[in-house]
Amino acid sequence: MKFEFNSSEPIYRQVAEQIEDAIASGGFAEGDQIPSTTEISKEFHINPATVLKGMNIVVSKNLIEKRRGLGMFVQAGAQKRILAEKRDTFFDEFVENLVREAQNLDISEDELLTLVKRGYQQ
Repeated sequence: MKFEFNSSEPIYRQVAEQIEDAIASGGFAEGDQIPSTTEISKEFHINPATVLKGMNIVVSKNLIEKRRGLGMFVQAGAQKRILAEKRDTFFDEFVENLVREAQNLDISEDELLTLVKRGYQQ
């Protein structure tokens, strides 16, 4: 985990994103215990309440679960749900804009597909 303390993005959101990214990449597999609030706060010198706020975002998305007295664990299907959400975001933030810009430049669908394929080859 790496945090940008000078970023405009709040630290608690960075905590949530870092946990989600670790789950998406397989760093934390389904059923794995993730580091505790205390472990993260001590290692990165972050207020435990801030870390907990970030973790609670991930809990609210049903990606990790709290097990009383044991810690936080990655829920079944969490990686698949995160990747689906990231794909939706990718479409909304990139693909729609790409298609709109291609239309503005009078690039046909076939031409655009050719350009995308060329991008994969490089």
